[in-house]
Amino acid sequence: MNKILSLAALAAGLTLSVAASAQEQATTASSNGSYRPIPNSDIMFSKTIWRAVDLREKQNKPMFAEGKEISRVILDAVKRGELQAYANDSLTRTLTPAQVQANASYVEETQGLTDAEKAAGFTDADLGGGSDDGWGSASGDGWGAPAKKSTKKGAKTTKKVAAAPPKPAAPPSYEYRPKDLYQMELREDMIFDKKRSRMYHDIKSITLVVPSTLPSNASGIEKPIGTFKYSDLVRVFRNNPASAIWFNPQNDAQHKNLADAFELWLFNSYIVRVSNPNNARLDEIYGGQQQGILASQQAAADLIEYEYNLWSF
Repeated sequence: MNKILSLAALAAGLTLSVAASAQEQATTASSNGSYRPIPNSDIMFSKTIWRAVDLREKQNKPMFAEGKEISRVILDAVKRGELQAYANDSLTRTLTPAQVQANASYVEETQGLTDAEKAAGFTDADLGGGSDDGWGSASGDGWGAPAKKSTKKGAKTTKKVAAAPPKPAAPPSYEYRPKDLYQMELREDMIFDKKRSRMYHDIKSITLVVPSTLPSNASGIEKPIGTFKYSDLVRVFRNNPASAIWFNPQNDAQHKNLADAFELWLFNSYIVRVSNPNNARLDEIYGGQQQGILASQQAAADLIEYEYNLWSF
């Protein structure tokens, strides 16, 4: 009887332990975007890293193939309501599909007056055909506004009513082409799992960015379109195998899913930020873009050396 009770207690304990472990991992995944979360008890070392991915690079072109661009796959999933977007990589504030579409669009600038035209005395009011053309007309047709007859008895005069100038039309807005959105930022935790004795690249989120070098980006700075949980992206990639393709240029029979490409790290990136008290990027810390590139290479080498030293001592 005692043996039966002991076995029952042991089975109940194992069940509760497995359930607690599963609950811990599921909660971690839902909160930070990790696809395969590592329990905190197994983490011996962790460092948060932000990497920039330029899809124009030769190694990254397979995930930026014509008609199969990863930017197209992501934005189409947002439009279908299949993918939730967030305002930043903290994953605390969500964005609606309309907000994502607005971030992925640009407004065509209206053509203003040249310096020579301004020197000649023209003003912005002369644009659009709504100004006085010198013939007493606010509509610009040369014939003046229509006359309005007086309603009073015995009145022989007429009164001219000036027509209100038309309101200028809002400049048109256009969506960026998927080929224009070649910049991404990836946030990951570099974790050494002491139970498995290996280093993991635990991707948390991916941010789609409008490049600063686009002619249509008048601000001249990188503009985030939206941030997406990596776990959500893996689900979208798996559910859309026909479009979420990592194009294999060597063998058309061996194209891979984008989820597999990230899992196998089949892309190139460079470090732009390592977790620090000021949450500053490397180029801000070292005072310039060139110094930031050198610091990026040094940071990557330091992380490799740290992992090597873990095996040496």
